[in-house]
Amino acid sequence: MKKQVLVYGSGRHTVPFLRYMAEATGKDRPNLCFIPTASGEDRDYINSFHEVCSQINVVPHVMSVWINSYDQKESFEEIISNMDAIVVGGGNTLNMLAIWKAQGIDTALKNAYDNGVVMGGGSAGSLCWFNGGTTDSRPKELSIVKGMSFIDKSHCPHYNSEKYRRPLYHENILSGKLSEGYACDDRSAIHFINEEVHTSVSLDADNHSYHVYSKNGEIVENCLPNSIIS
Repeated sequence: MKKQVLVYGSGRHTVPFLRYMAEATGKDRPNLCFIPTASGEDRDYINSFHEVCSQINVVPHVMSVWINSYDQKESFEEIISNMDAIVVGGGNTLNMLAIWKAQGIDTALKNAYDNGVVMGGGSAGSLCWFNGGTTDSRPKELSIVKGMSFIDKSHCPHYNSEKYRRPLYHENILSGKLSEGYACDDRSAIHFINEEVHTSVSLDADNHSYHVYSKNGEIVENCLPNSIIS
């Protein structure tokens, strides 16, 4: 069973990345579920998901955490296990993970991942799959948040667009606060299969993904070979 994750730097929905996820399922018309917990289930964000999905061959779903047991008769695990791919949106990573843990959604996602459901997303939706990274989820400054460790490496989204992300990521790896890991520019993505890099894809020639680690007290930043998709 292949375990797959597609991560990209920005949480914005794009046709190429969602189409790539859909194709990774191997299904003709897969069930693609958006989980917008991190944004507080922002309505414009959900509408954007549906607009993008109307341009690709998928059956779109949205999973809300703001529910009650009178109206919702399917468990979160039942919903997630019936999907072919899950895309997680951007927003507050820390709050999202806290809600997921309280509701058992983290466990449901791990079970689905182990059973071949393709996982993915950008920003908070990329950071959550790794063992840790920096987040703007707390007041005042970027801080470290622990992820679900589906991929036991660290991660940095928004690598080229938020000026503090890249130097802080380097600093945290050098100090040992974060493990080696992977960074994505906003319009670049990495496809992992069984926790190993399968390929990198970007929306243009100016955006890239990187393997970042320390060697002899210095940061090494290897740009991953990538293909342009549209």
